[in-house]
Amino acid sequence: MGPEAFMLLCHKLRGTGQNWKNFALSFYFHRSGETVSRHFHNVLRAIISLEDEFLVQFDGDDYVGAIDGTHFRVKVPRAEQPRFRGRKEFSTQNVLAACNFDMKFTYVLAGWEDTSSDSRILKDVLTREDPLILPEEKYYIGDAGFMLKLGILTPNRGVRYHLKEYSRRGPQNPRELFNHLHASLRNVIERSFGVLKERFPIISSGTEPHYSFDVMTNIVLACYILHNFLMWIDADDELIAKVDRELLEQEVDNSQIQQRDDDYRQGAILRDNVSMEMRNAY
Repeated sequence: MGPEAFMLLCHKLRGTGQNWKNFALSFYFHRSGETVSRHFHNVLRAIISLEDEFLVQFDGDDYVGAIDGTHFRVKVPRAEQPRFRGRKEFSTQNVLAACNFDMKFTYVLAGWEDTSSDSRILKDVLTREDPLILPEEKYYIGDAGFMLKLGILTPNRGVRYHLKEYSRRGPQNPRELFNHLHASLRNVIERSFGVLKERFPIISSGTEPHYSFDVMTNIVLACYILHNFLMWIDADDELIAKVDRELLEQEVDNSQIQQRDDDYRQGAILRDNVSMEMRNAY
Protein backbone atom coordinates (compact mmCIF):
# COMPACT_ATOMS: atom_id res chain seq x y z
CA MET A 1 0.00 0.00 0.00
CA GLY A 2 1.47 3.33 -1.07
CA PRO A 3 1.46 6.58 0.96
CA GLU A 4 -1.53 8.02 -0.89
CA ALA A 5 -3.63 4.92 -0.33
CA PHE A 6 -2.63 4.74 3.33
CA MET A 7 -3.51 8.36 3.97
CA LEU A 8 -6.88 7.92 2.32
CA LEU A 9 -7.57 4.78 4.34
CA CYS A 10 -6.54 6.57 7.56
CA HIS A 11 -8.93 9.33 6.64
CA LYS A 12 -11.74 6.77 6.43
CA LEU A 13 -10.76 4.38 9.22
CA ARG A 14 -7.54 5.33 11.00
CA GLY A 15 -6.58 1.70 11.51
CA THR A 16 -4.85 -1.40 10.14
CA GLY A 17 -4.25 -5.07 11.11
CA GLN A 18 -2.25 -8.31 10.65
CA ASN A 19 -2.59 -11.89 11.83
CA TRP A 20 -1.20 -11.26 15.30
CA LYS A 21 -2.61 -12.15 18.70
CA ASN A 22 -3.84 -9.29 20.85
CA PHE A 23 -1.07 -9.79 23.38
CA ALA A 24 1.56 -9.51 20.62
CA LEU A 25 -0.01 -6.29 19.40
CA SER A 26 -0.23 -4.98 22.95
CA PHE A 27 3.50 -5.63 23.38
CA TYR A 28 4.38 -4.03 20.04
CA PHE A 29 2.26 -0.91 20.63
CA HIS A 30 2.79 -0.83 24.42
CA ARG A 31 -0.94 -1.01 25.09
CA SER A 32 -3.04 -3.45 27.09
CA GLY A 33 -4.66 -6.42 25.36
CA GLU A 34 -8.10 -5.02 26.22
CA THR A 35 -7.25 -1.71 24.55
CA VAL A 36 -5.93 -3.42 21.43
CA SER A 37 -8.99 -5.67 21.22
CA ARG A 38 -11.40 -2.77 21.63
CA HIS A 39 -9.79 -0.70 18.91
CA PHE A 40 -9.40 -3.71 16.61
CA HIS A 41 -13.14 -4.35 16.73
CA ASN A 42 -13.89 -0.65 16.31
CA VAL A 43 -11.81 -0.61 13.12
CA LEU A 44 -13.36 -3.88 11.94
CA ARG A 45 -16.87 -2.46 12.31
CA ALA A 46 -15.80 0.72 10.54
CA ILE A 47 -14.48 -1.22 7.55
CA ILE A 48 -17.64 -3.32 7.28
CA SER A 49 -19.72 -0.14 7.35
CA LEU A 50 -18.14 0.65 3.96
CA GLU A 51 -19.60 -2.49 2.35
CA ASP A 52 -22.28 -0.62 0.39
CA GLU A 53 -19.65 1.77 -0.95
CA PHE A 54 -17.03 -0.75 -2.07
CA LEU A 55 -19.00 -3.98 -2.76
CA VAL A 56 -21.36 -2.93 -5.52
CA GLN A 57 -23.21 -5.14 -7.98
CA PHE A 58 -23.54 -3.69 -11.45
CA ASP A 59 -24.79 -4.12 -15.00
CA GLY A 60 -22.02 -4.31 -17.56
CA ASP A 61 -21.51 -6.13 -20.84
CA ASP A 62 -22.99 -9.57 -21.51
CA TYR A 63 -20.23 -11.11 -19.38
CA VAL A 64 -20.81 -9.17 -16.16
CA GLY A 65 -18.03 -10.99 -14.31
CA ALA A 66 -16.92 -14.30 -12.81
CA ILE A 67 -18.10 -16.25 -9.79
CA ASP A 68 -16.39 -18.85 -7.62
CA GLY A 69 -15.84 -20.06 -4.08
CA THR A 70 -12.66 -20.05 -2.02
CA HIS A 71 -11.71 -21.33 1.43
CA PHE A 72 -10.28 -19.66 4.53
CA ARG A 73 -9.23 -21.34 7.73
CA VAL A 74 -11.48 -20.94 10.79
CA LYS A 75 -11.61 -21.99 14.42
CA VAL A 76 -14.79 -23.84 15.40
CA PRO A 77 -15.82 -26.03 18.37
CA ARG A 78 -14.74 -29.66 18.15
CA ALA A 79 -18.33 -30.87 17.71
CA GLU A 80 -18.76 -28.72 14.58
CA GLN A 81 -15.41 -29.50 12.95
CA PRO A 82 -16.65 -32.37 10.69
CA ARG A 83 -18.91 -29.91 8.81
CA PHE A 84 -15.99 -27.56 8.25
CA ARG A 85 -13.51 -30.16 7.06
CA GLY A 86 -13.64 -31.18 3.41
CA ARG A 87 -10.58 -31.41 1.22
CA LYS A 88 -8.24 -30.03 3.90
CA GLU A 89 -7.13 -31.48 7.21
CA PHE A 90 -8.27 -28.40 9.11
CA SER A 91 -11.52 -26.44 9.36
CA THR A 92 -12.30 -23.85 6.70
CA GLN A 93 -15.24 -21.73 5.65
CA ASN A 94 -16.40 -21.61 2.03
CA VAL A 95 -16.77 -18.04 0.77
CA LEU A 96 -18.71 -17.40 -2.44
CA ALA A 97 -17.70 -14.29 -4.36
CA ALA A 98 -18.34 -12.58 -7.68
CA CYS A 99 -15.97 -10.10 -9.31
CA ASN A 100 -15.85 -7.87 -12.36
CA PHE A 101 -13.09 -7.78 -14.96
CA ASP A 102 -11.26 -5.01 -13.09
CA MET A 103 -10.51 -7.55 -10.34
CA LYS A 104 -12.94 -5.87 -7.93
CA PHE A 105 -15.38 -8.02 -5.99
CA THR A 106 -19.04 -7.21 -6.50
CA TYR A 107 -20.64 -9.74 -4.14
CA VAL A 108 -19.36 -11.74 -1.15
CA LEU A 109 -21.09 -14.29 1.06
CA ALA A 110 -18.91 -15.67 3.87
CA GLY A 111 -19.68 -18.18 6.61
CA TRP A 112 -20.58 -21.44 4.85
CA GLU A 113 -18.92 -24.62 6.04
CA ASP A 114 -16.18 -26.25 3.93
CA THR A 115 -18.30 -29.26 2.97
CA SER A 116 -20.96 -27.13 1.24
CA SER A 117 -20.79 -27.26 -2.55
CA ASP A 118 -20.61 -24.13 -4.66
CA SER A 119 -23.96 -25.03 -6.27
CA ARG A 120 -25.66 -25.34 -2.88
CA ILE A 121 -24.31 -21.97 -1.76
CA LEU A 122 -25.35 -20.40 -5.05
CA LYS A 123 -28.95 -21.54 -4.54
CA ASP A 124 -28.93 -19.82 -1.15
CA VAL A 125 -27.30 -16.68 -2.58
CA LEU A 126 -30.03 -16.28 -5.21
CA THR A 127 -32.87 -16.41 -2.65
CA ARG A 128 -31.45 -14.28 0.17
CA GLU A 129 -32.76 -10.86 1.17
CA ASP A 130 -29.53 -9.45 -0.30
CA PRO A 131 -29.17 -11.81 -3.28
CA LEU A 132 -26.59 -12.03 -6.00
CA ILE A 133 -28.30 -10.32 -8.92
CA LEU A 134 -28.27 -12.15 -12.26
CA PRO A 135 -29.03 -9.38 -14.78
CA GLU A 136 -31.55 -10.35 -17.43
CA GLU A 137 -29.93 -11.67 -20.61
CA LYS A 138 -26.48 -11.38 -19.04
CA TYR A 139 -24.39 -13.97 -17.24
CA TYR A 140 -21.56 -14.69 -14.86
CA ILE A 141 -18.72 -17.03 -15.80
CA GLY A 142 -18.50 -20.00 -13.43
CA ASP A 143 -16.49 -23.22 -13.29
CA ALA A 144 -17.89 -26.75 -13.52
CA GLY A 145 -18.60 -26.77 -9.78
CA PHE A 146 -21.69 -24.67 -10.48
CA MET A 147 -24.92 -25.83 -12.02
CA LEU A 148 -25.31 -24.56 -15.58
CA LYS A 149 -28.31 -22.21 -15.71
CA LEU A 150 -29.45 -18.95 -17.23
CA GLY A 151 -27.24 -16.32 -15.69
CA ILE A 152 -24.36 -18.71 -14.95
CA LEU A 153 -22.31 -20.01 -17.89
CA THR A 154 -20.14 -23.04 -17.13
CA PRO A 155 -17.67 -24.87 -19.42
CA ASN A 156 -18.43 -27.90 -21.58
CA ARG A 157 -17.74 -31.17 -19.80
CA GLY A 158 -15.32 -33.69 -21.26
CA VAL A 159 -13.58 -31.01 -23.34
CA ARG A 160 -10.18 -29.38 -22.84
CA TYR A 161 -10.57 -26.40 -20.56
CA HIS A 162 -7.55 -25.00 -18.72
CA LEU A 163 -5.37 -22.49 -20.51
CA LYS A 164 -2.32 -24.74 -20.17
CA GLU A 165 -4.08 -27.38 -22.25
CA TYR A 166 -4.26 -25.02 -25.24
CA SER A 167 -0.64 -23.85 -25.08
CA ARG A 168 0.56 -26.37 -27.69
CA ARG A 169 -2.59 -26.90 -29.75
CA GLY A 170 -5.33 -24.30 -30.15
CA PRO A 171 -9.10 -24.95 -30.17
CA GLN A 172 -10.18 -27.52 -32.76
CA ASN A 173 -13.98 -27.13 -32.64
CA PRO A 174 -16.69 -24.77 -31.29
CA ARG A 175 -16.88 -26.51 -27.89
CA GLU A 176 -13.12 -26.25 -27.39
CA LEU A 177 -13.16 -22.62 -28.53
CA PHE A 178 -15.91 -21.85 -26.03
CA ASN A 179 -13.95 -23.51 -23.22
CA HIS A 180 -10.73 -21.73 -24.16
CA LEU A 181 -12.35 -18.29 -24.11
CA HIS A 182 -14.39 -19.21 -21.02
CA ALA A 183 -11.19 -20.10 -19.15
CA SER A 184 -9.55 -16.86 -20.27
CA LEU A 185 -12.44 -14.85 -18.85
CA ARG A 186 -12.96 -16.88 -15.66
CA ASN A 187 -9.28 -16.54 -14.80
CA VAL A 188 -10.02 -13.07 -13.43
CA ILE A 189 -11.57 -14.41 -10.25
CA GLU A 190 -8.63 -16.73 -9.59
CA ARG A 191 -6.34 -13.72 -9.97
CA SER A 192 -8.56 -11.65 -7.67
CA PHE A 193 -8.54 -14.37 -4.99
CA GLY A 194 -4.78 -14.62 -5.32
CA VAL A 195 -4.22 -10.90 -4.83
CA LEU A 196 -6.65 -10.87 -1.88
CA LYS A 197 -4.77 -13.67 -0.11
CA GLU A 198 -1.35 -12.18 -0.81
CA ARG A 199 -2.42 -8.85 0.67
CA PHE A 200 -4.05 -10.16 3.82
CA PRO A 201 -2.18 -12.91 5.69
CA ILE A 202 -4.75 -12.59 8.48
CA ILE A 203 -7.13 -14.67 6.34
CA SER A 204 -4.67 -16.74 4.28
CA SER A 205 -2.24 -17.87 6.98
CA GLY A 206 -1.83 -21.62 7.39
CA THR A 207 -2.15 -21.31 11.15
CA GLU A 208 -5.43 -21.56 13.06
CA PRO A 209 -7.01 -18.10 13.51
CA HIS A 210 -6.97 -16.49 16.92
CA TYR A 211 -10.52 -15.22 16.54
CA SER A 212 -13.92 -16.88 16.83
CA PHE A 213 -15.80 -18.05 13.75
CA ASP A 214 -18.14 -15.04 13.72
CA VAL A 215 -15.29 -12.55 14.12
CA MET A 216 -13.23 -14.32 11.45
CA THR A 217 -16.19 -14.18 9.07
CA ASN A 218 -16.34 -10.41 9.58
CA ILE A 219 -12.58 -10.16 9.07
CA VAL A 220 -12.90 -11.99 5.74
CA LEU A 221 -15.62 -9.57 4.60
CA ALA A 222 -13.50 -6.61 5.73
CA CYS A 223 -10.55 -7.88 3.68
CA TYR A 224 -12.71 -8.08 0.54
CA ILE A 225 -13.79 -4.48 1.14
CA LEU A 226 -10.19 -3.35 1.64
CA HIS A 227 -9.15 -5.25 -1.49
CA ASN A 228 -11.61 -3.22 -3.56
CA PHE A 229 -10.43 -0.03 -1.91
CA LEU A 230 -6.83 -0.86 -2.82
CA MET A 231 -7.69 -1.89 -6.38
CA TRP A 232 -9.27 1.54 -6.73
CA ILE A 233 -6.42 3.59 -5.26
CA ASP A 234 -3.29 1.37 -5.28
CA ALA A 235 -3.65 -1.74 -7.47
CA ASP A 236 0.03 -2.81 -7.11
CA ASP A 237 1.01 -4.18 -10.54
CA GLU A 238 3.97 -6.07 -9.08
CA LEU A 239 1.72 -8.02 -6.73
CA ILE A 240 -0.69 -8.84 -9.55
CA ALA A 241 2.22 -10.03 -11.73
CA LYS A 242 3.43 -12.26 -8.88
CA VAL A 243 -0.02 -13.83 -8.54
CA ASP A 244 -0.21 -14.38 -12.31
CA ARG A 245 3.10 -16.27 -12.24
CA GLU A 246 1.91 -18.45 -9.36
CA LEU A 247 -1.34 -19.30 -11.14
CA LEU A 248 0.58 -20.50 -14.18
CA GLU A 249 2.40 -23.00 -11.97
CA GLN A 250 -0.68 -24.51 -10.36
CA GLU A 251 -1.79 -28.04 -11.10
CA VAL A 252 -4.94 -28.73 -13.13
CA ASP A 253 -7.93 -30.14 -11.22
CA ASN A 254 -10.82 -31.36 -13.33
CA SER A 255 -12.80 -33.17 -10.61
CA GLN A 256 -16.17 -31.41 -10.47
CA ILE A 257 -19.84 -32.50 -10.27
CA GLN A 258 -22.73 -30.89 -12.10
CA GLN A 259 -26.53 -31.19 -11.83
CA ARG A 260 -29.05 -31.19 -14.64
CA ASP A 261 -32.60 -29.76 -14.76
CA ASP A 262 -34.73 -27.53 -16.99
CA ASP A 263 -32.65 -24.48 -16.11
CA TYR A 264 -29.52 -26.48 -17.00
CA ARG A 265 -30.92 -27.35 -20.43
CA GLN A 266 -31.75 -23.70 -21.14
CA GLY A 267 -28.24 -22.75 -20.09
CA ALA A 268 -26.83 -25.47 -22.35
CA ILE A 269 -28.71 -24.06 -25.33
CA LEU A 270 -27.36 -20.59 -24.57
CA ARG A 271 -23.82 -21.95 -24.23
CA ASP A 272 -24.03 -23.85 -27.53
CA ASN A 273 -25.33 -20.75 -29.31
CA VAL A 274 -22.48 -18.68 -27.91
CA SER A 275 -20.03 -21.40 -29.00
CA MET A 276 -21.26 -21.27 -32.60
CA GLU A 277 -21.18 -17.44 -32.65
CA MET A 278 -17.61 -17.53 -31.37
CA ARG A 279 -16.63 -20.09 -33.98
CA ASN A 280 -18.13 -18.05 -36.82
CA ALA A 281 -16.30 -14.93 -35.66
CA TYR A 282 -12.99 -16.70 -34.90
